[in-house]
Formats: sequence, structure tokens, C-alpha cells
Amino acid sequence: MRKKLFLLVFFLVLILFAIISIMLQRNNKEKQNQVCFKNYCFNVELAISPEERTKGLMFRKSLGDKNGMLFIFEKEARHSFWMKNTLISLDIIWIDENSKIIFINENTQPCKNSFCPSVDSGKKAKYVLEINAGIAENIGLAVGDKVKIEYSK
Repeated sequence: MRKKLFLLVFFLVLILFAIISIMLQRNNKEKQNQVCFKNYCFNVELAISPEERTKGLMFRKSLGDKNGMLFIFEKEARHSFWMKNTLISLDIIWIDENSKIIFINENTQPCKNSFCPSVDSGKKAKYVLEINAGIAENIGLAVGDKVKIEYSK
């Protein structure tokens, strides 16, 4: 009888450890994909592959105020963006390889035409962050600000 009780307790402890481990891994993943400015952080989805970067936030009807999409490029270059099939207005923030904001295009409007102009920073960037329109101004972002970028691929 004691042996059965010991085995039952042992397996319950193992299950408890497995559940705790899964919960910690889930929490770490959520925290790893963040972009922080001063005291304000965004949980970001990553757009790393060419397909992910092409789709971006197209067809999204909403985006949380503390959410965004981080476009990650292999190397610094001029990266232009357009708003084709994008349904929400965005602030688009270009960031160089030294984690410094180099350009902000505020309140970029969705394109409702068949031809959509592109937006370009005119400078080389390694990252581009898209967030809801108006947030960059509300939190006081400016060119030259440092950014903390944390993500796992």
C-alpha cells in the first residue's frame, strides 16, 4: 500500500513540474519578443522571412495598443513600406543596427487605391516597427531615441 501511495505522489509531482515548466516556457516566449522605448514596451510579432515581411499587418482589423510587428532584415539597407491591403493606420518606425530610431512616419494611412505609394526612411535600417497610429507621439518617440529589442527566432 505504501509503495502505491509513493508512486502516486511521485507521478503527481512529476506532472506538476511538467505543468510549471510549460507555463514558464510560454511566459518566456511572450516576454522575449519585445521592443521597448524608455518606459514603454510593445509585445511584437516577428516578420523575418520574405513572406512574413511581404504580408506584414495586411488585412488586420485591429492591433492592441501594446502590440506591434517587428520586421527584421538580414542586413542594414533602405527598406520601403506600403499600405496596400492594410486596414488600420500605423506609425512606422525605422531602427538602425545600433538600436537607434532613424525615422518615424506617423499616422500612415491605409491605401484604398490600386496604386499605393511606398514610404521610405531615406536611410539604412536593420529593423522596422509598426504600431498603431498616434502611439509614437503619445509616448514621445523621437529620432535618435535608443530602443531595446528582445526576440527569439
